Amino acid sequence: MESKVEHAVDQLKSGGIRMTPQRYAILHYLMESYSHPTADDIFRALSPQYPSLSVATVYNNLKLFVDAGLVRELTYGDDSSRFDADMSDHYHVTCTSCGTIVDIDHPPVMEVERTAAAMTGFSVLGHRLEIYGLCPTCKGMHS
Repeated sequence: MESKVEHAVDQLKSGGIRMTPQRYAILHYLMESYSHPTADDIFRALSPQYPSLSVATVYNNLKLFVDAGLVRELTYGDDSSRFDADMSDHYHVTCTSCGTIVDIDHPPVMEVERTAAAMTGFSVLGHRLEIYGLCPTCKGMHS
């Protein structure tokens, strides 16, 4: 069975995008990560193995992956975007103290989209549900 990373590489190659070692490393890191990393997180994790890697290279590749539909950019109003390679319909809960983002295993709430379409006449393209709170670590520090 083809791995998620190999499938993504094939998709990029079929789109005429050359796979460099750095590009592969960034893609692999994202596909194997469940932490919703920032570009800086990715840079810090990979720069020891790739000394010529720059933050700009990470950002440029993340944009390429987002444009290719392989990665989702999560922007929740803070300074830096986080990136998620899980493109399935799912929700997140975000810690308002440390910024940790965790996936929630909950079926998509499609009824909201149907209601919005019926009430407004819009062709609804999607929705975003944001849940905020304190993660267990931060909750312990704020008690």
